[in-house]
Amino acid sequence: MRRIKRLDFFLLKTFLPLFIMTFGICLFIFMMHFLWQFVDEMVGKGISMDVIAKLFSYAAMTFVPQAMPLAILFASLMTFGNLGEQSELMAMKSAGISLIRIMRPLTVFLVFVAISAFFFQNNIIPVSQVRFYTILYSVKQKSPELAIPEGVFNTEINGKNIYVKKKDNRNKLLKDVMIYDYSDGFNNARVIVADSGRLKTSSDKKFLIMTLYSGESFENVKGNKNRVKDAKDAVPYRRETFDFMEMLIEFDENFNMRDESLYQGRYIGKNITSLQRSIDSMTVRIDSIKMLESKALFAKSYRKTLARYESAPKPQEQPDSVKNSVLNFDSLYKTQEANIKASLLSYSKRSIENFKMDYGYKNETLKSESGEIRRHHTEMHKKFTLSIACLVFFFIGAPLGAIIRKGGLGAPAVISVFLFLAYYVIDTIGYKLAREGVWPPWQGMWLSSSVLLPLGVFLTYKAVNDSVIMNAETYLDALKRLVGKRESRVIEKKDIIMETPDYGAVETSLTELKLSCLTYLSNNKRWFHYFQFWRQSGVDREAARIALEVESIVEILKNSDNNLVLNKTMDFPIINNYRLIDRQISPGAGMALALLFPVGGFVYLIAIYRRKLLRQDMNTAMRICDEMTEIINDKYYARN
Repeated sequence: MRRIKRLDFFLLKTFLPLFIMTFGICLFIFMMHFLWQFVDEMVGKGISMDVIAKLFSYAAMTFVPQAMPLAILFASLMTFGNLGEQSELMAMKSAGISLIRIMRPLTVFLVFVAISAFFFQNNIIPVSQVRFYTILYSVKQKSPELAIPEGVFNTEINGKNIYVKKKDNRNKLLKDVMIYDYSDGFNNARVIVADSGRLKTSSDKKFLIMTLYSGESFENVKGNKNRVKDAKDAVPYRRETFDFMEMLIEFDENFNMRDESLYQGRYIGKNITSLQRSIDSMTVRIDSIKMLESKALFAKSYRKTLARYESAPKPQEQPDSVKNSVLNFDSLYKTQEANIKASLLSYSKRSIENFKMDYGYKNETLKSESGEIRRHHTEMHKKFTLSIACLVFFFIGAPLGAIIRKGGLGAPAVISVFLFLAYYVIDTIGYKLAREGVWPPWQGMWLSSSVLLPLGVFLTYKAVNDSVIMNAETYLDALKRLVGKRESRVIEKKDIIMETPDYGAVETSLTELKLSCLTYLSNNKRWFHYFQFWRQSGVDREAARIALEVESIVEILKNSDNNLVLNKTMDFPIINNYRLIDRQISPGAGMALALLFPVGGFVYLIAIYRRKLLRQDMNTAMRICDEMTEIINDKYYARN
């Protein structure tokens, strides 16, 4: 068995602590999000610590698949960023080790992590999700601990509003108590006013015992409400005065764990085998229902009635005109009397409305069944996509860290958050499109991976070839070329000149250059033929020849000892945009791009803009030729 090389051990030793740390950070972030989302459901309900501990432990296991890809992205960025920042990555490459070879041990390790994540998703997550949602549902259903505030109506008890003006916490006495009891409806509300009272919980914590002192009770007399004949008559009511009253209010404060079977039959509590079995059974059931409903619909339709009428044997003694006659509903309807027509229309309207309501309900039932099947499909694909996302994020984070060469928690954390937010948004969009049936489930669930995988391939390719894609000057130079901002020539006067320019020959060259520019401007307009542009592979060869002429004249005039000539030489334009597209392509590939019209048309418009800039350079070159010729004549020919 081949021993692990020292380089592989070094990379694993560097990556593993960062991976464990980032995984803990990411899991903590998801747990804080969960706590922030459900804190209102847990506060003030007297839930024991063991229940809260179980809830958080199952929530942590549920969030492991979401935290794993982010942790891998974060850790790979930090690992390769640290290696690049400390020049260790450069030392490895100097020793002839490619980036792919450097990434190999971590790739093998993360393949095992992805496989383990899949089995964790398939076997552990269904159990943890069932228990997590069961405990969470039980917590939501638990009644809160009753805390009566001062000067505010308390509405935590169903059917009752309690108002307390002041509380004596030392004696546990409630002063100036008012209770609105509308448990029998607002029309039969009961109002109780008391000077003071006390509130306590029964021993089994299923009831509240309200003890009231020195008060009155007002309520409608329910038995006499039907005797009221006129709306103007007063409704009888009862008024009671009491010195002491006890009320028993139903208020269960115990924590009752719900049955796990509530979620075990749902898609969240199933592995791949159970999901596929449920999908097959639900598909067979829906197909059977559709077949039965289609037969029932045909049986109720007029088409079957007409078919039965047309297939019935006709008496032979009927004349040919009757045999060949077609049942015409309009003719039969016109022969009826007005009252029969009205009844027929009313009957038809009722039949259509009943038919619409009946099949509308059946349609909603089928939609619900189809939605459940889609949720099973999405859950099944999710078990694969999250594992693949671990590898995708590694092939984004590792090359990106090698490119930016920034370690620590700063830049990697910012980049990881932005990339994960992009992944989360795309994944959420795909999930909702799949859940609503807009896209097939496999398309929606694999959308995020299919979008980020090309990014990972691109970054890996750039990092392997040591491309500087994070250098801002590269993009600024491309932007300057696009908008037409040229580089400026910088020519310094030489201390020692080996060969003085032949100004007579230079003047001749300037004349030829001006003539070439005039010929180019007359033969090449700004707009050119679309297919001719692609046949030329995007290169203007005449402009390339003129660019060489300009550079040859500049090379000669660099040897001048006159500052005026040197300054004017720097005004010659740098004609480097004779490539109307950035890369050389073959004529066949050019014609293929020409037929790919949306892309080809966009490149063609950019080439039109560059042709405009090229014509501006030609005009500038002609002007500099005239000015340089005048300088040469004034400074040198006049001297001779």
